[in-house]
Amino acid sequence: MSPLRLFRTLAVAEAVTWALLLVGMFLKYVTETTDVAVSVFGMLHGVVFIAYVLGALVVAVDQRWGPGRTTLAVLAAIPPFATVAFDLLAERRGAFAAGWRLREPDPGPATGLDRPVGQLLRHPVQGAAIGAGAVAALTVVALLVGPPVG
Repeated sequence: MSPLRLFRTLAVAEAVTWALLLVGMFLKYVTETTDVAVSVFGMLHGVVFIAYVLGALVVAVDQRWGPGRTTLAVLAAIPPFATVAFDLLAERRGAFAAGWRLREPDPGPATGLDRPVGQLLRHPVQGAAIGAGAVAALTVVALLVGPPVG
């Protein structure tokens, strides 16, 4: 999977779960028929939100995005559907290489996060397991902290 494909998959998933959460909020607050959808879709959106942010950070390190682009990628997860807009704009501006830079035997000068991200990318099964564990751990932390509002 290329950096663009990973980022796009997470960006679209984040937007879809935003839409589902908005449907749940409509059912709860407008039609007043059920609040179950907010619980289910809210949890799903939270998990995908965390996965998107972690995935965006991995892509940002590998693709050598600057702090501005990286911050915009992360902040795009906050308004509904902005991840897809950011993805398309970033692709148009050449933010994604065809392959993973850090999978190469000699990716060039290393920055602080190049080594750990490179390890994750060179060992994709372990990297996916570590990513899933990080999403799970951060989800537990988010649940302990409580909802963002109220």
